[in-house]
Amino acid sequence: MATSLADIRARLQQQENKQGGNSSGGGDNAIFAHWNIKEGDTATIRFLPDGNSKNDFFWVERAMIRLPFQGIKGQADSKPVQVQVPCVEMWGETCPILSEVRTWFKDKSLEDMGRKYWKKRSYLFQGFVRENPMQEDATPENPIRRFVISPQIFNLIKSALLDPDMVELPTDYNQGLDFRVVKTSKGGYSDYSTSNWARRESALTSTETAAIEQYGLFDLADFLPKRPDETTLKVMKEMFEASVDGQPYDADKWGNYFRPAGVVIANAEPATESAPASKPAPAPVAEAQPEPEEDMEPAETTAPVETAKPASQRAEDILAMIRNRQK
Repeated sequence: MATSLADIRARLQQQENKQGGNSSGGGDNAIFAHWNIKEGDTATIRFLPDGNSKNDFFWVERAMIRLPFQGIKGQADSKPVQVQVPCVEMWGETCPILSEVRTWFKDKSLEDMGRKYWKKRSYLFQGFVRENPMQEDATPENPIRRFVISPQIFNLIKSALLDPDMVELPTDYNQGLDFRVVKTSKGGYSDYSTSNWARRESALTSTETAAIEQYGLFDLADFLPKRPDETTLKVMKEMFEASVDGQPYDADKWGNYFRPAGVVIANAEPATESAPASKPAPAPVAEAQPEPEEDMEPAETTAPVETAKPASQRAEDILAMIRNRQK
């Protein structure tokens, strides 16, 4: 765990340097759904350190890929479903799906397809909700909540951490800072660009410190999806190709690995969200989707094409390219 703001800044700068050099279900209701606050409202939260002392930051990054299917095989009246699979770039590995999707951005006619299958990032934090403008149906006994933060808000958090005017760690129990999540709208979407850190430091209350002593801090990594093994990676790639090809979700083939929310598989535990069946991702994290998600495509230049092809033809071309590479 980073013990000072300087440590966090050094780690963030290392990440910036690496990125700059590369162009390429039911649960404990601990998740605080800040995206449900009304437009114009503000929620004040206080972030806490990660319970994992090996984590240099007080958050973990989560990257998922959404695979849409036209329906479920064998169900004539089934509606379109969506399956989420983990992007293994979370663990510093090469993602077999993104390896294909990255090449699509070299062709302007495939950019929309690329955005559809590009990884969606979010960031998991924990802390206290100090001012809540919502009337929640139920709040957990443990007041330490988890927060699924979108890239838009995360960039505000990171920028402030790199600002030399910030002297103390915002998670410090005695000299930390609150963070205000402000919800507005822009272009028909929720906007959080005016969210900000409090100007004054404040100490945790005796009630808050007592809660930390009683319940302890979450190990945030426990709420990430299970790391796929070789077999699971092959299943993910097969599902990806079937999704691009417009095939329905095949519960018999993939139900023991990944499945959509609400789909019950025979002889398997019900899943509330798409996650490896051998170790489902904790439901609150899987179900809570921050809005909006901005990092929809890689920052690679794309080459123009003369004429855009129909979507069905593009899908066939993409699948042919994938299969040729496998040969």
